Amino acid sequence: MRGCRNAYLLGLFLLLLTNAFALFIPWLLKLAVQSLQHPGSGRSPGVYAGLIILAALFHGIIRIFSRTTMLNAGRIIEFRIREELYAKLLLLDLPYFSGERTGDILSRFSNDLTNVRMLLGFGVQSSINTCILYLAALMVMGSINPLLTCCAVAPFPVMILLVKRVSQRIFRRSLQVQEQLAALSNQIQENVTAAAVIRGYCREGAECATFRDVNERYRDLSMKLARMRGFVIPIMGGATGVGTLIVLFLGGSMVIKGTITLGEFVAFNGYLTMLVWPTIMMGWILNLIQRGAASLSRITVLLDAEATVRDDVDPVSWTPIRGDIRFQGVTFGYGDNGPVLYDISLHLPAGTKTGIVGPVGSGKSTLVRLIARLLPLPDGALFIDGIDVNRMALARLRKVIGFVPQEGFLFSRSIRENIASGREGATEEEIVAAASLAQLNNEIAAFPDGYDTQVGERGVTLSGGQKQRTAIARALLADPSILILDDPLSAVDAATEEAILAGLGDYYGGRSAVIVSHRLSAVQGCDLIVVLEEGRIVEQGSPAQLLAMGGRYAALHLEQQLRQEIRRFGEGGGA
Repeated sequence: MRGCRNAYLLGLFLLLLTNAFALFIPWLLKLAVQSLQHPGSGRSPGVYAGLIILAALFHGIIRIFSRTTMLNAGRIIEFRIREELYAKLLLLDLPYFSGERTGDILSRFSNDLTNVRMLLGFGVQSSINTCILYLAALMVMGSINPLLTCCAVAPFPVMILLVKRVSQRIFRRSLQVQEQLAALSNQIQENVTAAAVIRGYCREGAECATFRDVNERYRDLSMKLARMRGFVIPIMGGATGVGTLIVLFLGGSMVIKGTITLGEFVAFNGYLTMLVWPTIMMGWILNLIQRGAASLSRITVLLDAEATVRDDVDPVSWTPIRGDIRFQGVTFGYGDNGPVLYDISLHLPAGTKTGIVGPVGSGKSTLVRLIARLLPLPDGALFIDGIDVNRMALARLRKVIGFVPQEGFLFSRSIRENIASGREGATEEEIVAAASLAQLNNEIAAFPDGYDTQVGERGVTLSGGQKQRTAIARALLADPSILILDDPLSAVDAATEEAILAGLGDYYGGRSAVIVSHRLSAVQGCDLIVVLEEGRIVEQGSPAQLLAMGGRYAALHLEQQLRQEIRRFGEGGGA
């Protein structure tokens, strides 16, 4: 709000003006009534009628600008918070996202931000307007007759106490509604993402039932909140109505007795009438404040979140990375689920091509994610070129590491844009060269739009192998010193895999490469093979050494050879 200080100050000034003209109208009515009672004693009623019209006209015009000024400030703040939220999301790391639901995060960007915008725009404007109008109107009413003013506002303290108690419950209920709406958004997001799985397993009915339960819970909470909100506004209107009855009875008696004039009574009722709508609005504002506060608390949780992987206070500067990697007694786990890696000590000299193999769940992906500092590690656990990775600047470290994850995620853009995201300012020739290394160029050329082909959400228009090769091309374009391939060839056929590996053999040069694969054919050309089982290194050495040992790697090699023989035998029509 400090960034929109001028807008709020201008809005305040305009609110003072518009309320001044509004408050002037009942006083003009008073003078008009007096001129009717005593003709010739002052200006004619027609003059006052003209002044009332002018006051109403200026009031309406200035009110338009006062509203838009503050409402626009609320939208500017919404825009800035949304940018801060997005920037914060990009700074958070894998441990945070593993504990958060996508729908919940999206709900904070949409529904929660809308509530905050309403609070800081319409809520602030209405609150200030109500305060100005109340103070000014009560002062003028008090100048007419203090006793009548006290009687008119007598029901208000009871109203305020009741509303205060209800508003506390509204805050709690609003928070529950927003959290349930986030759960509803998450359910929709998951079902849309898993649409093929749901249809493939005929789960439409079950998922509809699950969605109905979540939706009914949201409906019930929303109805309870609506009932609470509906309880507040009648309280406000009732208090104003009681005050009006008191004024009509007591004020009428005062007019008859001559304590106040008819004109003063008319003006007093005019000011009291002006307080009816702000009083009702006060109940709506209180609801808006509670909803906005609940949403703001959810947004603040995200803004206050801290990445577990952060830059060192004083990161070291270093010469260009050669790619010497050393793990030193690394034990790592996700949260309270126990360790995934146990006492990993491993040295990968610069320029070494290292293959990491092992059964599913052995910790292969976790191990390579540590190299790119995608996961937190204690000091003294991992060194690159002899420097503790925790002392390296994250941005600089990740610029020299090309990381291809298992998922091969693609953005909803063209193939060219997805590959070019590997390095800013890449030329068309460099993009084509990277695609050629990934054995993707010929297939792209067959697409009607070539490199401008839109891949759709998560690359839905491409096959699994094409998505993986696009992700590989993106990493190759970055020209990294360390290339990490986390099982990137699982969705390609053997012939394509062989062509990609042959192309990468020339690309590697003096780079360090770490290749995770469930296919031993992808790591046979490596200098060093590391075999993981249950988070521990059980074997390491060259492919020839491991085969000679007759251990776990040799068993995996024999198993895959047998599978290939069986497949070839089946394709040949044998029985």
